[in-house]
Amino acid sequence: MINKEVSRIIQSRHSVYPIDFNGDEIEDDIVLQILKNANHAPTHRLTQPWLFKIFSKSSKIKLLSEVTKLNGDFSEQKKEKLASNFRLSSHIICVCMHRNLQNIVPEWEEIAATAMSVQNLWISCVDSNIGGYWSTPKYADQLNSFLSLKDNERCLGFFYLGVHASKPKRKIRRTNIEAKTEWFG
Repeated sequence: MINKEVSRIIQSRHSVYPIDFNGDEIEDDIVLQILKNANHAPTHRLTQPWLFKIFSKSSKIKLLSEVTKLNGDFSEQKKEKLASNFRLSSHIICVCMHRNLQNIVPEWEEIAATAMSVQNLWISCVDSNIGGYWSTPKYADQLNSFLSLKDNERCLGFFYLGVHASKPKRKIRRTNIEAKTEWFG
C-alpha cells in the first residue's frame, strides 16, 4: 500500500513566486534542514552531484550586482523585477552541479540527480509558510567564476526561498497520467 501522506505531500508541491514572498527572513537552521533533505535525493553510483551556494542578507546584493553586470542589456523593467525578487527572497540558492571527474555516469544522470535534490527542496516546504521557485535563466552558466566553480561544475539556476502567506492561486491541472502511460502485459 502506498503511504497516503507521502502522496499528499508530493501532490501538494507547488511553486511560490518571489512576488508572493513577504521579505521575512528564514532562520539558517531551517534552511539547513531543507538542504539536508535535498541531500537525500537519489543519485546513481552515489556521485551526489548537487552543490548549493547560499546567498542571504547583504550577499544577495553582491549576487544581484554580478547578474546585472553580466547582463548589461537588461531593460530597466527587468532589472527592477530581478531586484524585487532578490529583495523579497530570504535566501537565494544557486543550484549547481559537480560533474564526476571519472565520468562514471552520463552527464544527464548528474543533472537529473541535481533536479531531484531540488524536488526535495520543494517538498520540504509543503505545509509551511516557506515557498520556493526554481529559475533557470540563460545567464546562470556565466556565474561560474563568481561562484568559484571548478571546470567540472556549473550553475543550473536559482532557487528562490521565501516566507509567504498565500495559498496556491489556482489548482494546477495535470494531464491525466493514463494519457501518458502505455502498459505491456
